[in-house]
Amino acid sequence: MITDNNEIIGAIAVFKDVSEVVSLAEEITNLKEIQTMLEAIIQSSDDAISVVDEYGRGILINPAYTRITGLTEEQVIGQPATADISEGESMHFKVLQTRRPVRGAKMRVGPMKKEVIVNVAPIIVNGKLKGSVGVIHDVTEIQSLTKELHLARQIIRTLEAKYTFADIISHSEEMNISVEQAKLAAKTPVTILLRGESGTGKELFAHAIHNASDRRYNKFVRVNCAAISESLLESELFGYEEGAFSGAKRGGKKGLFEEANNGSIFLDEIGELSINTQAKLLRVLQENEIIRVGGTKPIPINVRVIAATHVNLEKAIANGSFREDLYYRLNRMPIQIPPLRNRKKEIPFLCDRLIQKINRDYGRNVEGVTPKAMNVLMDYDWPGNVRELENILGRAIIFMDYSEINIDVKHLVFLSSDKNLHTASSNIHVKNKELTRMVEDFESQVIKETLENNNGNKTATAKQLGISLRNLYYKLEKYNLANNDMQ
Repeated sequence: MITDNNEIIGAIAVFKDVSEVVSLAEEITNLKEIQTMLEAIIQSSDDAISVVDEYGRGILINPAYTRITGLTEEQVIGQPATADISEGESMHFKVLQTRRPVRGAKMRVGPMKKEVIVNVAPIIVNGKLKGSVGVIHDVTEIQSLTKELHLARQIIRTLEAKYTFADIISHSEEMNISVEQAKLAAKTPVTILLRGESGTGKELFAHAIHNASDRRYNKFVRVNCAAISESLLESELFGYEEGAFSGAKRGGKKGLFEEANNGSIFLDEIGELSINTQAKLLRVLQENEIIRVGGTKPIPINVRVIAATHVNLEKAIANGSFREDLYYRLNRMPIQIPPLRNRKKEIPFLCDRLIQKINRDYGRNVEGVTPKAMNVLMDYDWPGNVRELENILGRAIIFMDYSEINIDVKHLVFLSSDKNLHTASSNIHVKNKELTRMVEDFESQVIKETLENNNGNKTATAKQLGISLRNLYYKLEKYNLANNDMQ
């Protein structure tokens, strides 16, 4: 303090608390850092993001947004939220009006009218609406990814075994013997021949054998020899060299045996192979090598072969349609899978397992089978075996009301007609006929009646009879049924 004469007579000190200002400055610094970080995250995101203020004006977009919509910051920032929409209503405005998020809205955006799916959520700070943020997903990318996933699943289904011995229901002595034989064979590299009627579960055994072997971490390739035309089967099995035939891929193509190298290959319906293909398969089993179609150089392979057939191979050898030397190569470890009529005590357990599967496939919630319906199932002889049982249960569930939880007798009325067909077909006059002729008469009558019941649909007839379509055409020709008027 200074007087008018410039004399110092004292001093005054004023103290001000600035800790709040310092704290506020630190908060501002932190907010700026957070803002910078959030902007960096938004800018680097692969998802297209747009932000608008409480009035619906664009305040932020990221590069992914520009890539998908084709719109730049100059065309969006400061503009109404409708600026990017070519078809549909603005979800930003809808969210700002309702203060509720929107999920999965479809629209088209940008000059190219890109089809997108939009998720938009409100930005609320201290109870006040400050704007909204939207995330855009390109539908074409989603469709492409879905297609790739579907393809991957197809490859996995082709190259991986899905089932193990735990998936095989065996509550009968006959089935237990087959399972134990398969488990023993799985531990060795021996070629296995699965024998049994159609629908008994031969493919299930093949999966389980592969998964119980030391090859389980390698590929499992399945081939239905009856489902591939004769002209394609050889190139599919053994592959081909470039220029081997018209339409051959540049560089050639691996065959299924090469794909299965160090793994297992399952040859279903092996009794349907032509003599020419049988000879080449015999070479594979003998020499452990293949020669591609159009090639001369042998390619060594290490593949476990699991074959399956419902055909009587001994009879096929006798009539010259199957090579005897191939038969002995395949028959080193034969495993006979019993038909369902010989293990009916397993039907209740099979029903439980199959109903669970059908529930998943059909989106149903059926719990089981009533005792009376089970008696009907136990009384049937099941010429189509487990495959037929699954078809019957599936058909019953289709006809059930959604309020019903158990399969009852009324849901199995069609089974009695199937049974009558089976019984009627067996009422064949046998007097003065040889066994072969009686068998042929029975087979002819069953095929004819099944074809009529399917309105001439040969694919459905072959499926119901448990034989290949090619085999059905052969039998239609054999029994002079090929000129049937129904197609």
